[in-house]
Amino acid sequence: MTEELATGKRVDARRNRARILDVAREALAEIGDLPSMAEISRRAGVGMATLYRNFPGRPELVEELYRSQVDDICASARTAGGDTPGEVLFSWLRRFRAAGARKGPLATLLLEDSDGDSAVLNESRSRVIAAAQPLFDAASASGEVRDDVSPGQVLDAIVALERVREDPTSNTSMIQVLFDGLRR
Repeated sequence: MTEELATGKRVDARRNRARILDVAREALAEIGDLPSMAEISRRAGVGMATLYRNFPGRPELVEELYRSQVDDICASARTAGGDTPGEVLFSWLRRFRAAGARKGPLATLLLEDSDGDSAVLNESRSRVIAAAQPLFDAASASGEVRDDVSPGQVLDAIVALERVREDPTSNTSMIQVLFDGLRR
């Protein structure tokens, strides 16, 4: 069976979609916001019809970008490294924090497009918590982390702490304080 039959899309159509997403990711990283759909089309080297065939509007493009970042976060829970379950958990939490800096602007755009309540954000949060749960369970069972907090609480705390300004006179980050408090 050819790849076209298996996916239902021609090779060039899949390539165009991937190029649009790549360009949108690059623009987001470069300027912290998505440029206009016309600018994305120009940068991707595709016509407006191709862009709108793949993403009927800006909200659909933002949703796809956000979902792909959440996919990466969830997949990284299966590949986080460390010598002990606690080390694996903290390694993944650091990845989660780094990914948050990339997906934060997208979350803001999703909230703007959805009047403050986004099904994509809610579904994504559930997926990330589900990916984190085995790491928390293993680290808790090993006695390395507390068992009286939930993964959702810790992930929410990390997100919230990203808004806390670091004190330039201090050598300790608030994330490190959170991680130290999570340890038994």
